[in-house]
Amino acid sequence: MRHVLTVALVLLAAPAFAQGTPPMEGPISCTSPVAATDSAKSLRQRYGDDAVLQDLPGVEGETYKGLVLFPRAMDRRIEVGFVEDKTATVSGLTLRDTAKTSRWSVAGVTIGASLAAVQKANGKPFVVSGFGWDYGGFVTDFKNGALGRMLPGGCSLTVRFGRDGNVPKALSGDGVKVASDNASLLKFAPVVTEISVNFAAK
Repeated sequence: MRHVLTVALVLLAAPAFAQGTPPMEGPISCTSPVAATDSAKSLRQRYGDDAVLQDLPGVEGETYKGLVLFPRAMDRRIEVGFVEDKTATVSGLTLRDTAKTSRWSVAGVTIGASLAAVQKANGKPFVVSGFGWDYGGFVTDFKNGALGRMLPGGCSLTVRFGRDGNVPKALSGDGVKVASDNASLLKFAPVVTEISVNFAAK
């Protein structure tokens, strides 16, 4: 009888334990694996040695204070930013092409995805900024597609494309905007190199 009770208690406890285990891959939402209510302290409590404070790369050669989840696994790496670089309030998270691929996805988009794959997830063509400068390759307008709307839970999505090699002049530079179904852009064939989930300012 005592053995039966022990087994029953273990089975009851198992789901609760599983629910409390933070995810290590899969779809990213507005609340998991990082939420707007998180801080550096809560993330370090939840992820332990898999959460490390670091200076992270920003635009124009600048850096900012952030936290990296899974710093030793490039295909799991998540960079977490904070409001005003203070570690009390999360502002969002970023996936980069540190491993040319990622075990995470956001709204059906992952690192290494093609223009066609992102266009399918968006439901229509979108607009990309010219390449070859600090803000190059970002999607500037999802044209009221699915990826341009707030995600369930109230966060938003930013996607950036890139590719090694020489950029055609017609696709290069500040002020250039190119549709995702443009023939020259399709031939250049950039892929997703950065995905950010942005939390609404409090």
